[in-house]
Amino acid sequence: MGEVRAGATKPSAPAVLVAGAGPVGLVAAHELARRGVPVRVVDRAAGPATTSRALAVHARTMEILEQMGVLRDLMPLGRKVEHFSLHMRGRTLIRFDTNYSALPTRFPFSLMVDQVVTERVLRERLARLGVEVEWGVGLEEFTPHEDRVDVRLSGPGGSTELLSVPWLVGTDGAHSTVRKSLGLQLLGDATETWLNADVVVADLGLPPDSNHLLHTGKGTLLMVPFPQDGKWRVIDTQDIGDADRPEVVRTRLESKISAAVGHRVTVGEPTWISVFTVQQRMITSMRVGRCFVAGDAAHVHSPASGQGMNAGIQDAYNLSWKLADVVRGFAEYRLLDSYSAERVPIGERLLGSTRLATALVSLRNVLGPILLPVGMGVMRLVGPLKRKLERKMIRGFCGLNVEYPTSPINPPPPAAGTGQVRGPLPGQRVGCTEQAHRDHAGWRALCEELADPRWTLLLPADAARVAGELPERLDRTYGALSVRALCDLDFGQTGPRPLLDAGGTVRADLGLAPGDYALIRPDGYLAAKGPLRRSEELIRLLGRIGLAAAGNRPAEIPGAH
Repeated sequence: MGEVRAGATKPSAPAVLVAGAGPVGLVAAHELARRGVPVRVVDRAAGPATTSRALAVHARTMEILEQMGVLRDLMPLGRKVEHFSLHMRGRTLIRFDTNYSALPTRFPFSLMVDQVVTERVLRERLARLGVEVEWGVGLEEFTPHEDRVDVRLSGPGGSTELLSVPWLVGTDGAHSTVRKSLGLQLLGDATETWLNADVVVADLGLPPDSNHLLHTGKGTLLMVPFPQDGKWRVIDTQDIGDADRPEVVRTRLESKISAAVGHRVTVGEPTWISVFTVQQRMITSMRVGRCFVAGDAAHVHSPASGQGMNAGIQDAYNLSWKLADVVRGFAEYRLLDSYSAERVPIGERLLGSTRLATALVSLRNVLGPILLPVGMGVMRLVGPLKRKLERKMIRGFCGLNVEYPTSPINPPPPAAGTGQVRGPLPGQRVGCTEQAHRDHAGWRALCEELADPRWTLLLPADAARVAGELPERLDRTYGALSVRALCDLDFGQTGPRPLLDAGGTVRADLGLAPGDYALIRPDGYLAAKGPLRRSEELIRLLGRIGLAAAGNRPAEIPGAH
């Protein structure tokens, strides 16, 4: 479902062409289509991928998929992983638990699910929005102009299609045609070379709710569980030879795993073997005019902490709502400047964290076999030290600590001496724990509201008294805005629809004083908050961000109908 072979009926006059139908391109297309933007998705491959490069879906990505309405379909198909264990010579040295205490989320785990399954679910959801992937259609070249992008597509049998589109999004992988044509260079380095093998392991005796790092003497094996019982992805950081000889790889892994866990295991024939060089590269800009890149087209990372797909999905989610608001005339073009400004620093920071994860997974230090048992023994005995390291490990890969403190759409920071700000700051994520969602109707209502593809403006219950006819004015003039009255009880008053927060839990967690408003971006990050004194102040804030009132929107964009 959700696939169209070359030659099928194509959508007319797309506003956005997405080149690349992996998870990043599918998320971008889904979010554009969910907002009513005509989008076309092409991929030069003959059909969907049959092997999975990525397995882990981390907490922040699950929040995104929940807001998209996709997670309910994906969650039952995966396996929750909540631990990371180290093993050596038949001993479990330590088991680290997930510690999200400093990063509130409803999804305090990683979901292990085959990338091909994630892509299938996204294609099916995209098809429900009327968008079909066109396989066997490659982006060959394009010419950017001030008002459009002229594109040449290739099809089967040497056929060619020429078209003009208002916007182009390149999600076409590490060898991106879009990135190369724009002259954007991946900067960085390549370090180690590892081997991946997907195998079924019998008699392993290790719990599948954990990733396992096995010290083998000279190197390590990282074992990541698939959703299927007994199936593991094994990453060998030492021996990479004979990748074209599955039986040799199988025998070698069987011997190494058996030695590390201290008993005989049986390894089945690999269903997939890949040798890859660990890359740490990124570009310094993700936009040139009307062309954008996202995912591996913009940055490539070590697979040690499973960041590639997750970072790419976050790129696509960040870009798509901004582009949709511009295409629909709800925002000025300058809103798009914030995409590269926000996401390039995240890619740079990820390079540092994945380099560290690569070093830890490799454990190439010759003193490792001596120091590991001692160090892990101390760690087990000193509980606070272990919990501190667990929090640091979680921050390195879950994506929940991604924030945009210097985004060009943030308001100026408060003046010094104005007191400590409670709750999230502009550019920080709005989220709650599982318990808060379970115990407080206000948080359940806000999480449901965040699934709305629009911005969310939470006004105090007496906003009409404070700011005159502000709520009605906003509803009429700002099509990208959902206006809600944050209140304890629904008194049936006229004005914006109430968001009930009995007991004021949401207000307290967001750090809102009586009479304060909060503006939340479509991706769930706080845009602004503060006292609602005069309606003109809020109107100026929306204008500074780039949101356009009905009478002050950009001209219609070709292909946006």
